Amino acid sequence: QVQLVESGGGLVQPGGSLRLSCAASGSIFSINGMGWNRQAPGKQRELVAAITRAGSTNYADSVKGRFTISRDNAKNTVYLQMNSLKPEDTAVYYCNADVWTGVAGTRLNNYWGQGTQVTVSS
Repeated sequence: QVQLVESGGGLVQPGGSLRLSCAASGSIFSINGMGWNRQAPGKQRELVAAITRAGSTNYADSVKGRFTISRDNAKNTVYLQMNSLKPEDTAVYYCNADVWTGVAGTRLNNYWGQGTQVTVSS
């Protein structure tokens, strides 16, 4: 009953920027952690960035200093600002969230978005 919808992916040149958005909707009581993961062809899915409800963040070493994760709790939305993009950032980016559901918010489940393609190429 919870859906995560991503937007903002596309084709960008090396050194360029993109901002990904992920909005959660459905039977949501509240959302704890949210994050972005990516998967490149032939590689395992990896955590890119994560953020707690209070705003604490964590990043993969490969994106530190270039990517910024943020969230708007009132909108149930998480963002990933990607700057100084490199060809090795090319991947499908997936949004995920730990969501409390039920009328009293007693069930915690992890949900994933459908993924959005980010291609960095000249």
